[in-house]
Amino acid sequence: MEFRLPDLGEGTTEAELVRWLVQVGDSVKLDQPLAEVQTDKVLVELPSPAAGTIRAIRVAEGTVAQVGTVLFDLDETTVGTLVAPSTSTNGAVAAPAQATSGAAARPARSPAAEPTVTAAVSNGAVPVSEAWTPVDGMLVRKALATPVVRRLAREHQIDLATIQGSGPAGRIMAADIQAFLTGPAPAPATAPVAAPPVAVEMSGGAESSPEERVPLRGLRRRIAENMVLSTTSMPQVSSMIEVEVSGLVALRKSVAPAAEAKGIKLSYLPFIVKAVVFALKDYPYVNASIDDSTHEIVLKRRYHIGMAAATDDGLLVPVIRDADRLTVLEIATEITRLTEGARARTLGMADLRGSTFTVSNFGSVGGFFATPIINPGEAAVLGLGRIVERPWVVEGRVEPRPILPLSFTADHRLIDGELAMRFLNALIGRLEQPGRLLLEMR
Repeated sequence: MEFRLPDLGEGTTEAELVRWLVQVGDSVKLDQPLAEVQTDKVLVELPSPAAGTIRAIRVAEGTVAQVGTVLFDLDETTVGTLVAPSTSTNGAVAAPAQATSGAAARPARSPAAEPTVTAAVSNGAVPVSEAWTPVDGMLVRKALATPVVRRLAREHQIDLATIQGSGPAGRIMAADIQAFLTGPAPAPATAPVAAPPVAVEMSGGAESSPEERVPLRGLRRRIAENMVLSTTSMPQVSSMIEVEVSGLVALRKSVAPAAEAKGIKLSYLPFIVKAVVFALKDYPYVNASIDDSTHEIVLKRRYHIGMAAATDDGLLVPVIRDADRLTVLEIATEITRLTEGARARTLGMADLRGSTFTVSNFGSVGGFFATPIINPGEAAVLGLGRIVERPWVVEGRVEPRPILPLSFTADHRLIDGELAMRFLNALIGRLEQPGRLLLEMR
């Protein structure tokens, strides 16, 4: 059986093979994780479509493969010579050798004579689990759940067949797994297979070498590519300003207990996101992008706010969708869900795509000002520094006041300095007088 890189959804056309979790000759079980692939932003585990033996690995780690590329050969009967990956100069892996002399070749089975679901492969139809079905010569799961959700289910020994999905068309979401965990304990299942450690080879040995080389792979590689794309495709200019936010501090303090009573952690960020949305409505060219292929300015009428979230592998930007339609408490709930999902790497592609404007809260770990880089496909990004008490002049007197530093980076093709400051002034006015947010809410 030739296993090809499947369509992982959301228009994905390629993915990077980050790590193999098995080797040639390994016996694998149905749904056992075999490899990790990195799409645009999501790390996905590819499970085995059937029980069998890995006959050949065709794509080396670190290779970017197109959808439909053969990744490995799976043999249910272990016929012929097993072939280990042999990387060539272009990152491809050698094809499997012919079966050894005297070994019986696996006979092709007729789809008409086989009652179970089959997958079309080069040497005939091979029966696979009923959880899979052939579509355009590729294996596609019937069960509607992403590999990330399947991994979460395996970690908690949950049978997905017992879960009722709450997503579109009954898709099982990570929230469904969490809800199931609060109910009756699931029946025992096979423990998940541990991934082998990744070894980094250093020339001359770890003790003698003055440096260490780590492969640029996975999320960090995608971040690097996006940052280069951003800085080379658009001229970026940053503006920095300080905001006196004693009103915002007082408002949050007054309503935080009510939020906590509902189980919601209320930080300053939900208020800032709400203020950003109103400012974007005042200045639509900030919530826009340029289509270089058609030389058009794309003004976006929806307000999907990207929120930079730190993970062990690098920054992800989960998206608060339709933030203009959400209350401050609803935004706070989404921030918690997205942040936790980003760190656990359980977010789906829909949670990581489609942002129209991004907020980067680097002040949560310290710092005042920065020059944040624009997320490709957007026109600007707002960086938030840490709120601290600073000397502030109030009616001729110097007083300690809570100050919020803002760093705003804009695509200079769309946003001139005057427009940047008008946008910031609209934002500042709402942060200095947060009661205006209540007056503007529908």
